[in-house]
Amino acid sequence: MRWISLSILLLVIAAALVGTHLASLYQKELLQPLALEEDQVFVVRSGQGFRQIISEMEDRGWIHHAWLAEAHARYHGISGRLQAGEYRVPADIAPAELLDRMARGAVISHQLTIPEGWTAQQFLDAVQAHDALRAMPEPFEPEAVMTMLGRPDMHPEGWFLPDTYVFGRDTPAERIIRMAHAAMERTLERAWNNRAEEHPLDSPYELLILASIVEKETGQSEERAMVAGVFVNRLRRGMRLQTDPTLLYPVGPDVTRLTRAELQRDHPYNTYTRDGLPPTPIALPGQAAINAAANPAETDALFFVSRKDGTHAFSRSYSEHRAAVIKYQLDGDASRYGRR
Repeated sequence: MRWISLSILLLVIAAALVGTHLASLYQKELLQPLALEEDQVFVVRSGQGFRQIISEMEDRGWIHHAWLAEAHARYHGISGRLQAGEYRVPADIAPAELLDRMARGAVISHQLTIPEGWTAQQFLDAVQAHDALRAMPEPFEPEAVMTMLGRPDMHPEGWFLPDTYVFGRDTPAERIIRMAHAAMERTLERAWNNRAEEHPLDSPYELLILASIVEKETGQSEERAMVAGVFVNRLRRGMRLQTDPTLLYPVGPDVTRLTRAELQRDHPYNTYTRDGLPPTPIALPGQAAINAAANPAETDALFFVSRKDGTHAFSRSYSEHRAAVIKYQLDGDASRYGRR
């Protein structure tokens, strides 16, 4: 009996020593900061298994006993939950915390900002070129994008909402395109449903076209409703819109001034020679421009001209407009009126 009691005592002591050793090893292996020389980045690739991830962490010298990391992950229920993505590894992070971040999908965020007034082509080019996005297969054509979105017969212009889109590395470019398109559809539907009474436009698409013109005509948020009011007044009276940005659209974003010949050349986007709206939007309008087009200011103005400081002078009659053009555009020289 004495030997049995001694054996049990020895086993208890041995178990305690082993337990103490394992606890110390666990503490040192997974709970102590890595003490790296600098922050690093760790990428979990799509389809990569837990043991492959742990093996890569071993290769970097962050852990030394893969079985201990696996036991930790299984105990905490995260071994099958590590998410693909790009993770920031602070110099003082502990391996256990890094594994927890991977399980939560706390990836490094990248972003793409689409400015109001860009064209659809500029948006698609920016998405395709972003180094953190998985590019669409080539050839990458706007027509193919619209087919992907279920709108094969729709012109791509105007259909993507300017905003800042946040995503993790290796996100498919297609996802950002779909997000921007869905956001525009929601914004346009909401604006159309809340448009002013007796609005002269007949469809949400016409609202999108008008909003794109408002977007290109002014960068001043406080003027958008007034600009929209002028265009709505002209549409109601059957007056041509006579807006330069519609003419500039077909010749490309690098051209900023029009010649007299271009003003007189008839084509579907020439709102000096054609009645009504152009056939498509001319840019990507932001939410503010869409809301302004849906709820234009109540005004008697029929004309506006740039003051060359980012703002516009609005006029109710042609004679007032002529005086404003001479003052703000021609340096007070009436003899130059009519020249371009």
